[in-house]
Amino acid sequence: MSERDVKLTKLASCAGCGAKVGAGVLAQLLEGLPVHRDPDLLVGFDKSDDASVYRISRELALVQTVDFFPPIADDPYLFGQIAAANALSDIYAMGGEPKLCLNIMAVPESMPREAVHQLLRGGYDKVYEAGALITGGHSILDDTPKYGLAVTGFVHPDRLLTNSGARPGDVLLLTKPLGIGVLTTAEKADMLSPAGAELAHRLMATLNKAARDAMVRYRVHACTDVTGFGLLGHACEMAQGSDVELDLRTEDIDFIAEAGALARMGLLPAGMYRNRTFAEPWVDPGDVPVWVQDLLYDPQTSGGLLIAVDPADTDALQAALDGTVPSAQRIGTVGAYRGGRRIFLH
Repeated sequence: MSERDVKLTKLASCAGCGAKVGAGVLAQLLEGLPVHRDPDLLVGFDKSDDASVYRISRELALVQTVDFFPPIADDPYLFGQIAAANALSDIYAMGGEPKLCLNIMAVPESMPREAVHQLLRGGYDKVYEAGALITGGHSILDDTPKYGLAVTGFVHPDRLLTNSGARPGDVLLLTKPLGIGVLTTAEKADMLSPAGAELAHRLMATLNKAARDAMVRYRVHACTDVTGFGLLGHACEMAQGSDVELDLRTEDIDFIAEAGALARMGLLPAGMYRNRTFAEPWVDPGDVPVWVQDLLYDPQTSGGLLIAVDPADTDALQAALDGTVPSAQRIGTVGAYRGGRRIFLH
């Protein structure tokens, strides 16, 4: 058997960020765990944020995250690239620069050596593209392949971004189209077109570096990357953490056309239903069609950044994003919380 014979996605029951524990279940699992206070711990696990942040001086803080998942692609090299891009995204969402990475890998004993090598090479190449280094890691044997990274980055403590700083009046920007979870579900079922597969792979392997490099030059008040909890799951965390409400204009959101067609057919990932269970009580869907709502709950693997920017800087930031990110979209606004639902779809 060669690496060309390996169908990695057939070795896993779920793919990519669709394998994440649901946000609601995760909150229950963490409930009651002791939170130790440290004045230099700027962001910990109790904040539902993308990464932890620890201040080590007045001008430097460490940003740390870990992310790994089962195969999202059959090509081991591509799987390595996507998993690495996804892990690095958490650092970018905090406004940080990734510097050091550790591999996390689980592989079946029967997996060909060359396939494992290609998986690792995909991760290495994407990390080096980010300007970071892989310095070691840990691997175990497991029936289901898994790969990802533990990442350490740097950020100035005064320029740290979290998902809980959105202010009324801010404008919401998004940097990648939605529908990745639907496309990868269709690919696993051999129902995705070659063009759809190529688009999904290219989007998932695209770093959020360009988005981060643009947004740190402007007055951005909050940011999160849109991954396994879907746009509405991550938006709900931003709204709750910031104590605001969000108005989303669905006609301005870039949905992948083939994902829309598949969603109308009812071809949806299991993670979409978990995300809906978590976020739906906080969402007023208005008259938005169900298939559009489904895509808003769709778990994204290595999705884009959701950015809350000062209205005075919105045009400049969007201009800086245009042509440098897969899809620079102005999708809504932030308002003062009036009680009840936190997200309103139009």
